[in-house]
Amino acid sequence: MRVISVNTGTTVEADWAGKLGRTAINKLPVQGQVRVSPNGLAGDERADTPNHGSPSQAVYAYAREDYDWWQQELGRDLRDGQFGENLTTSGLDVNGAMLGEQWRIGTTVLEVSGPRVPCVVFRNWVDEPGWVKRFTEAGRPGAYLRVVEEGTLGVNDPVEIIARPETVTITESFRAYHGDKELLRRILAFPGHAPHWDKVADRVLGPTLPL
Repeated sequence: MRVISVNTGTTVEADWAGKLGRTAINKLPVQGQVRVSPNGLAGDERADTPNHGSPSQAVYAYAREDYDWWQQELGRDLRDGQFGENLTTSGLDVNGAMLGEQWRIGTTVLEVSGPRVPCVVFRNWVDEPGWVKRFTEAGRPGAYLRVVEEGTLGVNDPVEIIARPETVTITESFRAYHGDKELLRRILAFPGHAPHWDKVADRVLGPTLPL
C-alpha cells in the first residue's frame, strides 16, 4: 500500500465551474516531500471553501485501481489526479476504509472522514454523459481525510493503517449520504464522526428536537 502520486492545484477562473465560476479541481503531480497541515497540502487550493473547505476535507484520496476500472467503463485514459484527488494510491482499498480509520503516510497521520460527493464542477470537468448518476451508482467515491498529525509525505511513501474502528466503510457512508438511514445512524453513533454528518442527518432523518 503506497502513494503513487501527490497532486495539488491552484484556483482558476472557469465559466463551466458552476455559480462560483472558479475551481481548483485540476490537480497535477508534484515531486519531493510535501508539507501537510490541517488545511491540506502545501501549494494546494480549494476554490469552493463553503462546500470543500472544512478540516474534514483537507485531503482527498483516490485509488489507482478505481481509475483502472473507470478506464474500462469510459474507454479513455485517466491520469493520476484526474478526479481532483491529492493522493493517488496503489494497493489500498480506499472505498473499503472505515470512517475514523487512520493512515500514517510519511510523518503525517490522516483520518478517513467521508466519501466524495459528485458536484456540478466535477461533472463538467470529467465531461461524460450522466456523470453524477454514473459516479454515484458505481460506489467508488474515494475518501476525504482530516489531518490528525501534521508532517510531510511524498510519492512512494507507504500507507500504514494504524487504527481501524468498527464503523462503516466509505462505500457504506456514501449510501448513508444518499439516504440509508440505518447506516447513517451507525455513523452518528461513532463519537469521532465529522461534523458534516450531523447536517446530513438533518436532511435524511429530520432535525433533532431540543429536549
